[in-house]
Amino acid sequence: MLPVADGTTMAAYAAVPAGQGPFPGLLLFQEAFGVNHHIRELAERFAREGWITVAPELFHRTAPIGFEGGYTDFSQVAPHMQALTEKSLSDDVLAAAAWLQRQPQFRAGASAAIGYCLGGRVSFLANSLLPLKAAVSYYGGRIAPDLLKRAPHLSGHHLFFWGGRDQHIPPEQIGAVLAGLQQAGKPYTNVVISDADHGFSCDERASFNPAAARDAWALTIAFLRGRVAA
Repeated sequence: MLPVADGTTMAAYAAVPAGQGPFPGLLLFQEAFGVNHHIRELAERFAREGWITVAPELFHRTAPIGFEGGYTDFSQVAPHMQALTEKSLSDDVLAAAAWLQRQPQFRAGASAAIGYCLGGRVSFLANSLLPLKAAVSYYGGRIAPDLLKRAPHLSGHHLFFWGGRDQHIPPEQIGAVLAGLQQAGKPYTNVVISDADHGFSCDERASFNPAAARDAWALTIAFLRGRVAA
């Protein structure tokens, strides 16, 4: 359990590479459905690639430890989503980062963030709060307009993935995100996969797109290694 600045405690799933290290660190932020099997498997995959990975349970104030919402019933997760605030998410980001800093195998100064769906927005927030080398957002909704004021504070190069068939995030919202980073003079890489939908990288969702997921994973690993691990 991780102590959080607001007095709460937060469960998290951690995966550590084999060996002595030191290793770079990765903050992994969940979809709207909790730190479920998919997110835990992602943590293990990143650990096999050499990253100390921690996935905090962002619903810890309103949901039981280990909460997992069903992909086909958004009503299960809606109350927990609605309870999130920028302040509470910021506290959770800082608590997860502090956990990374305490790990003896962590290579100081070598950290990044990645998030999916809800977590894509939180990864953007983390990049504005922490001295990250890089950050990745997969189909992160409500970055615009909610977090664009934070664009001038981004620390690391930001990689965005979007699905061209995503009905949840309209092109205008994507354009606003990119315009905000351009105005702030912050570096980013933008990837739109035209035949992919929201949630395309999750093999447990109906919108899973194997080819898009494979391509995005390869780009993500190359990006993180190039910006952080090298």
